Amino acid sequence: MYDLTGFQRDLLYVIAGGDEPHGLALKEELEEYYESEVNHGRLYPNLDTLVEKGLIEKSAQDRRTNIYTLTRRGRRELEDRQEWEQKYLESAETSSA
Repeated sequence: MYDLTGFQRDLLYVIAGGDEPHGLALKEELEEYYESEVNHGRLYPNLDTLVEKGLIEKSAQDRRTNIYTLTRRGRRELEDRQEWEQKYLESAETSSA
């Protein structure tokens, strides 16, 4: 997970929260979050990188649409990341109290 960009991590979270999301649904969700356009030249190469790293799987829904799902490794990486973040959030909460 340490070698992913923030955009790639965000893709993992959106895929984890979706019900077999396709590229356009991912694009729309990220555009809403970023409040700016996410072009295809940014989205699909990053999805391919996540597939190559074994974090997500890509399967064809039809001839034009691919569906993306987390692999077991992808889910484990997200859980590890959340634990790591939580450790620092708890520390920040304790020091500000």
